[in-house]
Formats: sequence, C-alpha cells, structure tokens
Amino acid sequence: MRQWKRYGWVGLAAVAAVGCGDDPEYPKVENEPVQQQARLESFEECAPLEQYIEDTATRRMRASLEQARPRNGGWLFGDGAMPPTVGMPTEGDANSGGDAPRGPTDHTGTNNQVAGVHEADFVQNDGTRIFVLSGPRLYLHRSWPAEQLTLASSMEIQGWPREMLYDKERQRLVITSQVDDDRPGRPTVWGGSLMTGAPVMDCAGVGFRCGYMGGDTLKVTVVDVSDLAAPKVKQQVFLPGSYLSARRVDGAVRLVLSDDFRWPADIRFYPEYSPSLNRSQKKMNEAIDALIAKNEQLIRAQTLTDWVAPGKHVAEDGTVTPLPVSCGDFYRSNAPTGLGFVTVLSLDLDAAEGAAPVGRTSIVSAPGTVYASPDALYLAASHWWWWPEANQSDHTYLHKFDLSAPSRAVYAGSGTLEGSLVNQFAMDEHEGVLRVATTVSTWRVDPNTNGNGVSAPNTMETHSRVVTFGAEGGHLQELGRSEDLASGERIFSARFVGKKGYVVTFRQTDPLFTFDLSDAAHPRKVGELKIPGFSTYIHPLGDTHLLTFGEDRAEDGSWTSRALKLSLFDVSDLAHPKEAFTHRMGGTSSYSDAQGDHKAFNFFPAKGLLALPFTDWDYSGYDYWTGFKSELRVFRVDTATGFTPVGALSMKDVYQSFNEPQWNWYWSPSVRRSVMADDYVYAISDAGIRVSKADSLQTPVATTRFQPPVR
Repeated sequence: MRQWKRYGWVGLAAVAAVGCGDDPEYPKVENEPVQQQARLESFEECAPLEQYIEDTATRRMRASLEQARPRNGGWLFGDGAMPPTVGMPTEGDANSGGDAPRGPTDHTGTNNQVAGVHEADFVQNDGTRIFVLSGPRLYLHRSWPAEQLTLASSMEIQGWPREMLYDKERQRLVITSQVDDDRPGRPTVWGGSLMTGAPVMDCAGVGFRCGYMGGDTLKVTVVDVSDLAAPKVKQQVFLPGSYLSARRVDGAVRLVLSDDFRWPADIRFYPEYSPSLNRSQKKMNEAIDALIAKNEQLIRAQTLTDWVAPGKHVAEDGTVTPLPVSCGDFYRSNAPTGLGFVTVLSLDLDAAEGAAPVGRTSIVSAPGTVYASPDALYLAASHWWWWPEANQSDHTYLHKFDLSAPSRAVYAGSGTLEGSLVNQFAMDEHEGVLRVATTVSTWRVDPNTNGNGVSAPNTMETHSRVVTFGAEGGHLQELGRSEDLASGERIFSARFVGKKGYVVTFRQTDPLFTFDLSDAAHPRKVGELKIPGFSTYIHPLGDTHLLTFGEDRAEDGSWTSRALKLSLFDVSDLAHPKEAFTHRMGGTSSYSDAQGDHKAFNFFPAKGLLALPFTDWDYSGYDYWTGFKSELRVFRVDTATGFTPVGALSMKDVYQSFNEPQWNWYWSPSVRRSVMADDYVYAISDAGIRVSKADSLQTPVATTRFQPPVR
C-alpha cells in the first residue's frame, strides 16, 4: 500500500482537495526525494537521536494538520460538518521421565521458506510432541504413538501469546506475547483518539482485540520443555514494541519487533471544534497554525526516555536485570521511512544460564517486510511520501544485517529498490546475491476523469520485475534487472528456487512467469503462462514442478465462478511452463488459512500428501451452524497423476461445543494447522487436536480439547 494512503479518510479527503486552485503557501511539508544510495547511520550519542526523533515527529505532525486546512474557500468536511473521528496514519512468519518413545519414521514441521532457518508459528512439533498456543495458554502434548495422543500439561502465558520457536536439541520454546505495560503517551495504532483528543481507549473487559492493539510491550518467555508434565520458565525478556516476526538458526534466535511511535499525551491533530471555525477559513487556518506551534512545543519538551522505553531481563530465579537504552544501538535512514522503531532482538540460547544474552539493533523507521537466510536478515522499509504527487512511484529501502554473531545483528549495508514487495517470498538470497520480485506503482493524472480543475493523482500504473543485488562496500548495489512485465497487474506470489525464479501476477488472469537467474547481472524472463485466477503461494516440488494454492476466477477476473484452487505446474522446460493438473475446492464463500499464511500449507514429501485447512459456508441452512464447515482436507499429490482427494478430517463436534459469541479473530475453534507423521494426520485448532489415520480420516483415533479464553 502506498504510504500516504495510511492517513485514512481525512487524508484522502484532503488529497482530493489538493490542487483545486492555486495555494502556494500549502503544503508546508515538502516531499523528500528517493535516496538512490540508501544507508543507515548510527547515533554515537543520545542528543542526536532525540533531536532526530523530535524533528521527524514534528514534520509528521505538521503534514497531518496541513491536510485539515480548508482550501480555496471550500470546506474539507462541508458546511456545518464536524471533523470525523478517524484514524491517524498507521506506521506503518518427549516424555516426562524415562526413555523417550521412538518417534515416527518421518513427520512434517513448520513450512519454512529457507532450509535451516526456522520460522515461528503458534504450533510446533518434533514428531513425538506437539505444542500449541491457544488463547492465553501453552498446551503441551505427547503425540506419539498417535493413538495415545495426550495433553500432558498446560501453562499460562502472560499477556496475549503470538507465536513461538522450538529448538529440539536444546529442549526450548521461545514464546512471544504482548503485555500491557501502561507506558505514557499515545501510540499511532488506530489513533482515533488522537484526532479528537479523546482519552485512549480502555481495554479493561474488552478482550484480546483491544489488548493486542494496546499491548505496548513484547514479552519473550524461554521455556524448558524437557519434562512435558512440568515445563519450566528459564528466562523472560521485556522490550517496548509489538511482535512482527522471528527466526532461529541453531541456538541463535532473532525476533523482530516494531514499537509504535507514542505521541505526547496532550497532542491534538485537529482544532477543538466550534461553529465559528467552521464558518471562517481565516480562523480555521489561524487555529491550525496555533495548534501546530503548541504541538511542536509538546514534542520538543519530551526527553529521550519519553520516546524510547528501556526493557528488562528476568532470570530463572527471578533476578531482574534492567536493559537500558543504548543510543549506539539505534540507526536512522538517510531517507524518510515513516515514524516508529523497528528492533532486531538477538537471543543466544547457548549463553550461560543466568546471563542476559540479549542484543538489540534498532532503526527509527516504520516496519516493513522481513526475510532471513542462514547468514543474513533483511528488512524492507517503504519510502515515506508526505503528500501525493503525480509521477510518484513506490520505492523500498533494503537493509541487510549480518547474523554471524549469535548475540547481535550487525548492520551490513543498504540498497534502494523501485517498487514494493508482496511478502517475504519476494526476497531470496542465493550464493551472496539477493533476488527481489517487485511491483512498481506510479501515480498519474488522468485529465479525462478530473473535473472542476482537480489535478490530484488519480490513476495508478503498475508493472513488475525481478531485480538482483550484491553487497559491495557497505552497500547493496543493483546488479541487474529483468524486463518490465504484466502492465496493469500486481505480484500476488513469488518463489525463488536455486537459480530459477517464479512470479505470479493478477488483474483478470493469472500469468505465471519463469526466470533464469543463473547470470545475476542479467535476470531473464524466459517463459509465461496465462490462466484464470491467481496463486497466493508457490511450493517447489523438486526442480521440475511447482505446487501452488490460490483462487480460481472467471476469465474476466470476477467472483462469478470463484473457488479455491490447487495447481501443479510442470516447469521442466522453463521457457514453456504448463499447468499439468488442477483441483477446485469450495465456492464463493470458501476460505483457507493457507491463502495468506504459508505455515498453514503442509506438504509431506515422504508420503506425497498435502493437508490444507478448509472453511466454507452454505447460507441455505436455517441457522449458522447448519451451513458452517471447517475441516482439514488431505490430498495425494503426484506429478504424473495430479491431485487425488484422500478425504477430510472434521472437528465439527468440537467447534459446535462452543457458542458462537466465544469466537473471535484471536480464538477460533475452526481447523487452522496440521501435522503429519508416518500414516497419521493431526488437525489443529484453537479448541483442540484430533488425529486420524490418513486412509480413514473420518474415524478419529484420539482427540484433545482446550479451554476457550475467559471473556
């Protein structure tokens, strides 16, 4: 999404008013040019860090208030209208005792993008044990033999759990959760209260949704799970911010968190309403000028400790060690990238017990996309445009961090990319070369659709490409780029496999593009295949086939024949890809977590089985439950014969045991994940786990049930 769109309705309304006539005085905050030689600069001392934060906050505040001005005698909100209450801009992967049982011959784990780089999820397993975060609890299971699936224990996790990493060798779970720490100031999360000056919302009794958005501190809990019946908390880390993503390579854990920028408590983003202001353009502009001056005084009166909160480490014995702010750990970009703080937290699981093995590397920036290889972590942050202008294009700044030291992420260099990224799979590092799939969006002015002299940009042009980068002299230098492709479309999915690349774009049809990346200086599109619909996830099957999941659509791209869709592509001839087999699932109301989360897509190479969570509704029933369906669908996948449905593992009796009001986006007893081990399939939901043999899915052999969150 383009950065200026984050201003919400007020910002868009003001955009429509920009250019309605000559108004040379406004806007006062001018756009900054894209930095073609991007870099991060460290702060040697604390005074420059505080100065930079306050300068950036002042510019952001001014840009927001400038959009509220009436222009050319016309009112932004109309005569007599109250300013709407809308959002401020948002800045913005064993047994207890005795010998462990012999495990299955083979089993599935988390669907990681990169081999050896483990990703966090709310489910983890090692073949004999399954761990699930559901509501405020961690549930620990003995899962093998499958017929003896047993809930061994559970433990409360403070706050609102997000995801966890599992290290089988060290018998550790690293669990992330959000906790409320009652920090001062107002975060730019939803921020409706910032526009009106109303109090920050009170989360008491509201439940997780409010708490998650208001949870201003990330808690990391390291748990020893060597004894399933008696898990032990080994250490805890508290840092300001919210969880974004996490990776683990051996004993080195990297957690990426984003801390929303917190404005002074008394700051306002619209003058206090009065009828006289609404009747006088002069008075409104004077009120806005006065408010800008007052807000800047509030911003400049802050201290660094108001902007950046410290953290703490809690050892197993309860010893608390402060984690003070170290200004040398902070970086700024030489280009505008929004307002906020992004931190890479390094946790060394091999550090001595009782120590505080925590390293922080922070950027003053809005959050972006995270990708990690075994040796490096990349953060992608969008260029921040203060105002929309014609011929403006998206740009992304890529920052690389060296992960060779387990206790710290070390800044290694930055680069500039024209365009934006669909998700983490748009980036991939191979033999020291970073390959990026990007969609370039440029705003144009269409004179045929602009009436009344409006000259604001109103037409977006798009095209996509693959770009390669190499690290040289502390910079990520562009090595080469492919031809521009798919005019008017956007990238919906991407995958890089060795020296080959695959990109799917969509507007009305689904072109699959294939790339030869053997020459990093000349990434080359070599094949293209157009079919209806699109793929949101691409999974490589060896070197010759792709297994994809997405949606099937009508030829015109409409929803008239919409369904979920599995496809097998033969890419053995890179220049002539073929859709060898397809399978449609459900209809216009069908959904799967795997559409937007690759960790819900579970392929078991040892058995050639694919498991997908599946949800659908049939509205012909007399009540909600009659038409609701949630199950785990299993398919046999063969490159020679295609897709063979094996069956569905249903948990209908489990989710029907909960009243619908207990459901929310945070806790849903519908099927969301799966695990496969030898000939058994486990379906996992927030309400429990059920296991069946693959050849008789309709006959469960064991089920465990969880507790719903207390409302």
